[in-house]
Amino acid sequence: MTAEGTPGSRDTGAGPKDAAAARLTAVARELGEAAEAVRAAGLAVTAVAGDPALLASLGRSPRRGLRAAQALAHVLTDAAGLGYAPDGGRAGRIARLAGAAAVRRSLAADLAATALRLRIRLCATRHAEYAAQSPVRRLLVAVEAGLPELALRILRERVRVRGAGHTLAALAPALGDVSAWCALTDGNPFNDAAAWHTVTGTADGAGSVPGPRTGARPGLLRSRERAVAEPPDPAFLDGLDDDGGITAHLRNLAALGPGRMLTRHVTGPDGVARCLVLLPGPGFVLPRTASPQELVGAVAGLNRGDSPYTRAVREALLRTVPEGMPVALVGHGHGGAAAGHLARAPEAGTRLRFTHVVAVGSPAAPRRPSDPRTRLVALAEEHDLTPRLGGHGPVPALPPPPGLLEITWADPSYDVPQCHGAEAYAHSLDKTAPETRDRVDELLAPYRGRAGRSVVHRLPAG
Repeated sequence: MTAEGTPGSRDTGAGPKDAAAARLTAVARELGEAAEAVRAAGLAVTAVAGDPALLASLGRSPRRGLRAAQALAHVLTDAAGLGYAPDGGRAGRIARLAGAAAVRRSLAADLAATALRLRIRLCATRHAEYAAQSPVRRLLVAVEAGLPELALRILRERVRVRGAGHTLAALAPALGDVSAWCALTDGNPFNDAAAWHTVTGTADGAGSVPGPRTGARPGLLRSRERAVAEPPDPAFLDGLDDDGGITAHLRNLAALGPGRMLTRHVTGPDGVARCLVLLPGPGFVLPRTASPQELVGAVAGLNRGDSPYTRAVREALLRTVPEGMPVALVGHGHGGAAAGHLARAPEAGTRLRFTHVVAVGSPAAPRRPSDPRTRLVALAEEHDLTPRLGGHGPVPALPPPPGLLEITWADPSYDVPQCHGAEAYAHSLDKTAPETRDRVDELLAPYRGRAGRSVVHRLPAG
């Protein structure tokens, strides 16, 4: 459990091998940081080499200017130093593309690839799917050996025998690292930028995923972005799980279904009135039946705190939660990402007092809340693909931000996309990760009590 103002913590539930795994994780992280530092050095030297002042010095003092240019060129191309490291600016990008065509390697890319390989191998210590001679392990060995045809044959056979959902779930823990490793080693410089985001644990740019232009024609969008209170449904409310624990909240999120939110006033064990808010994400459905809203919404929402979904939730809270009342947000999938954005809203800590934000299976873990007293929790099962979109995995590139408790665990019981469901998460916590369940229940203990006024709102998608 993290305290306000303290460093974040991460629990991977790896059992007695935690200490050794933690040391290897630290080595992988240091390799990734070293790769980024070497890459930054290459960018800096390239910028100096292309500086107009250096070019002007060639005319004033040809001998000294030429020596400086030769020294810079040597630094950027020496195989015993930075390797082939030109990058940045038009000239640097052209030089980098020429180097890729000539199969020139850079020290930064080699360090990054080594960090990714170590992270992939660390997954093998936590997942039976990565054991020696398993199809998944043979596929990864083929990828690492540069044998894409063999890897594709193994993948097709795995899909034929076990199905696409099971194969995706088996690959999910290391899928992001494997994809990044392939991108850095395939000789194609045009996909390196996305791979570096995986290496460094940073999110891609906000414009990387197309989405609705929220700033355009606001008058036409406003009516569709409002949260609409549904008529009271006593039968539905009576059927909700009133246990008050995280698994009960997940079962209630599943009962709510996509595109709705529940705001429930609760009188805690200390007699204080609080508000519990449940935010299910838009539904995940297979492409053959409808659009895959959850994955698309998750990607588009990573860097968008002003999505219609988030704005509608904020508007509903401002209408239904009395000023200053303590609020706990529990979100699943895209609902978890929206909860994290709400914790950074200007009203957080003043008009809306968020005490807890719990994101389950979310692509974007909550971080940097406006109110430093807000407790942040991120839960992710390692076979769920959705958290992978935000870089969350069993071997993280970066330590968690201050104040965030991040917990992952492995439960191969479900295939993709079933493993992302709120009901599946509740079952997994009860069966596989009861310590995690109890830990989160302890945090949310003030919100376990007598339920009062409850309001269900219908929300826009995305």
